[in-house]
Amino acid sequence: MKLPLSAFIICQDEERFIEPCIRSLDMCSEIVVVDSGSQDGTLEVLQTLKAEGFPLVILKEKWRGYGGQKQFAMEQCTQPWCLSIDSDERVSPLLAAELPSLLAASDVAGWRVTRYPYLDGFGYAPPQAKERYNLRILRNGAGAFDPADKVHEGLRLTGAVRNSPRGGLLHFRPIALHEQLLKENKYSTLKAEMRAEQGRPAQPWKMAVNPWLYFLRLYFHNGLWRCGWAGFIRAATGGVYAFLTEAKRWEREALERVPPVEPKDPKGY
Repeated sequence: MKLPLSAFIICQDEERFIEPCIRSLDMCSEIVVVDSGSQDGTLEVLQTLKAEGFPLVILKEKWRGYGGQKQFAMEQCTQPWCLSIDSDERVSPLLAAELPSLLAASDVAGWRVTRYPYLDGFGYAPPQAKERYNLRILRNGAGAFDPADKVHEGLRLTGAVRNSPRGGLLHFRPIALHEQLLKENKYSTLKAEMRAEQGRPAQPWKMAVNPWLYFLRLYFHNGLWRCGWAGFIRAATGGVYAFLTEAKRWEREALERVPPVEPKDPKGY
């Protein structure tokens, strides 16, 4: 029996990951996928799954930024409830079993869900090492994304929100460390740009403090210490992201004050 739930996904070039994601959503009455210009076999995979009977709505839309793209995707959903999920995530068996009771709650507007990362050289983090809870399930029309969010887009919702008591999302994207660092570099640039657009000034002291706080939160509070050296590396790359975000924010303001112009007469050198 299908649930009154629309899952929505934004994607581009996700041929390697999207099929398991779709298959984990077989309880949904609708699966909305918004593609922003895939050049690999993503669309062919989706069409094959649709032919199998998955309730896919496949749309193409020019990239609007993370917040704007997810808002567009959610606006296409027609079911009473919506689930925001990425193409490299899967609904865990425990969360799938819990969904009927979550959607039956009459006094809740949304549900936060945790996520379990896949760590190269270790596997999925154990349940004791889950990530923070994020709002992923909501009543249709009860919330929205901010189109100005270039990265780490989040839902704004009116009404009661609770944490799902069981299960979560399994995040499977095994990539080499150098690729992970490229990703952290890209996301830190987007984060620094977003803060500048919001008019938030640079706070240089955060370059020294935030990387350590980010690492400690991931390693101890989130429990990545349970995952051996793989957990240590993941927490450390999080610290790199935190440092780059603050450093790029400071650098942007510094270059506005002192443009990179070579002195005409560098005496004393």
